[in-house]
Amino acid sequence: MIEAGKPIFVQIAEQIENDIIDGVIEEETPVPSTNEFAAYHRINPATAGKGVNRLVEGGILYKRRGIGMFVASGARERLIGARREQFRANFVGPLLSEAAKLGITAEQVAGMINEESVTERKASNS
Repeated sequence: MIEAGKPIFVQIAEQIENDIIDGVIEEETPVPSTNEFAAYHRINPATAGKGVNRLVEGGILYKRRGIGMFVASGARERLIGARREQFRANFVGPLLSEAAKLGITAEQVAGMINEESVTERKASNS
């Protein structure tokens, strides 16, 4: 899972976020400990801890003293909302900007997306 070019602690945080979004780790359930992450990925526990702490600071995880880290209530919806905003900023905005340069309207872009979606569905059903 560890990939070059991105800090490991960021990748740990994103892995946990993805597991929460995908429902692998549910709200109010524990997440693996920093030592478990460190052993699994063969990294320093401090690095794993930095990734977990990033999520604690964001209100996605919280600590139960003596028990471990748990997923906060509402974490999944907050993560999905944040990811949707990132998606809009990173993909939709630039897409519409480039389309405008090419004289393509938002409606035409929507039509292209719908056509591509139909093509993808047909390909995945084959």
